Amino acid sequence: MQVVDIEEFYDADERRRESQEIEFGSDWHDAANNRFELSYVVDTGELYLMASPEAESLEDAFGDIAVDDEPVEGLTVRVIATVPTLADLEGRLAGWEDEMVKPASIAWLEARFGASGGA
Repeated sequence: MQVVDIEEFYDADERRRESQEIEFGSDWHDAANNRFELSYVVDTGELYLMASPEAESLEDAFGDIAVDDEPVEGLTVRVIATVPTLADLEGRLAGWEDEMVKPASIAWLEARFGASGGA
């Protein structure tokens, strides 16, 4: 699947909005060091990466740093695989916590699921 806007993703299949989603970390990185969140849509079996623009950090009057909430605009999604069951997915993602924190960790996901995103 190509990269699409988050709203396009949900609009394309209403089951996505109603489904439980399970997150598998939010510190995945590509070779350019862009950050991604990995999630699984239970009702559709889709495993997807969501990229977002970096949230802006602001300093308040007391010198504390606050991070603005991420706007929905600019959030993009790419489905990397369709996996029929959560049990199957958990088996294929075994060790993800250790892999996620490595540089260019998305390469590990691509090796596990293939460039085509097949199940």
